[in-house]
Amino acid sequence: MYKLLLSSLIFLLFSACLYAQRKKDARPNIIYIMADDLGYGDLGCYGQKTLLTPNIDKMAKEGVTFTQFYAGSTVCAPSRCALMTGMHMGHSYIRGNKELPLREEDMTLGKLMKQKGYATGMFGKWGLGLEGNSGSPEKQGWDRFLGYLHHRAAHRFNVDHLWEVKNGKLNKFPMDTTTNTYPFIFNAATKFITEHQNEPFFLYLPVTIPHAEMRAPTEESLRPFIKDSRSIFTEKPFVNVSYASYRPQEMPNAAFAAMMWQLDQDVGKLLQLLKDLNLDTNTYVFFTSDNGPHQEGGREVEFFDSNGSLKGFKRDLYEGGIRVPMIAWAPGKIKAGTTCEEPFANWDILPTLSELTDQKVPEDIDGISFYDVLHNQKAQQKHSYLYWEFFERGFDQALRAGDWKIVKRSSSGGKTELYNLKDDIGEQRDVSSRYPEKVKSLEKFMESARVDSKEFTVKK
Repeated sequence: MYKLLLSSLIFLLFSACLYAQRKKDARPNIIYIMADDLGYGDLGCYGQKTLLTPNIDKMAKEGVTFTQFYAGSTVCAPSRCALMTGMHMGHSYIRGNKELPLREEDMTLGKLMKQKGYATGMFGKWGLGLEGNSGSPEKQGWDRFLGYLHHRAAHRFNVDHLWEVKNGKLNKFPMDTTTNTYPFIFNAATKFITEHQNEPFFLYLPVTIPHAEMRAPTEESLRPFIKDSRSIFTEKPFVNVSYASYRPQEMPNAAFAAMMWQLDQDVGKLLQLLKDLNLDTNTYVFFTSDNGPHQEGGREVEFFDSNGSLKGFKRDLYEGGIRVPMIAWAPGKIKAGTTCEEPFANWDILPTLSELTDQKVPEDIDGISFYDVLHNQKAQQKHSYLYWEFFERGFDQALRAGDWKIVKRSSSGGKTELYNLKDDIGEQRDVSSRYPEKVKSLEKFMESARVDSKEFTVKK
């Protein structure tokens, strides 16, 4: 009897100490989920009608939905660089999809969270460095990584290896080529949460869907969109095997729907896991996309209205190429069912996480914190402008200041287009001829918004 009482007392003391330690260590966990090529109109909470995304929609109802949030760029690598470093395309080191690694001196989200004592994990697509160079994940603040290093490698969901960071070293991780990597990587991410439930963690989840290739992650995900072995949608089979190594796909619309279904299911599972582990009241979860919807691998953007009412797609600097969903969820910290209509961009994440983790915001970055917005207050600071540039089609630029936006495209000879997004969200009416003074003032902003980088210079 005495031994039983003593054991019970020790257990209670241990539990009390553990609770006190958790209470003392109030650093919030942070999870940043970034879909790949998911458009502004692909979610039910942003107007999607054909596909259902109930779990992500529920996340929006329980948190804050940003209606004017922007990616760092209109393609993969530079958008991820903006996210990691807090720098927009006028100052970012990486401004295109050419193979260019982050530098040793670059501050990144991984390094930021490491210096505050967080366990850091990344699962999915990196795209900012390869084995042996300065951008390799273990050199940029990541304790754990499982996924793809090169963005083009992520064009295939059945590969013979991924890459893994473990114990400070990067090595190949052998894969069975019959296994779709997306669910495998996502399951590894949820395991990371369980393993680090008793310490503050930062999980960066740059998932590889719904980027092409169009391939259903699981048989279960495809089932709702198949009847009598045929797609429930009108299909135009994809047969081009020369571009970007995408494999043929008989039912690309069904495959895309399956990818979206699986992503939504997994977001629901992740949020439920946090609740089951009693982590939900001390965890911030963000959901967004790296750029607008692609038109590759057989995906029919118009069929699903993936860009909603916006003009343009991936590789465009119109709204459809750069405006993306953003949802932030943190029960008890973020007021449920709120909306933010203030323009922000993914280069604002680094200063926001700095403030969330009680760190000094790094100097000489372009991002500003939206900490106050998350906590149902007015923005303490607003952007005077947002800026983008893109080099794959010559040299394209875009700048937004307030409701006004200018776009310059090489294909139109560099002519400045002007749009009032408040009245014309679809950028259908170029009003540059009506407001020449507004054009001049925004062009001055544009001139001051950028400097040439070593790898990205403008020929004059």
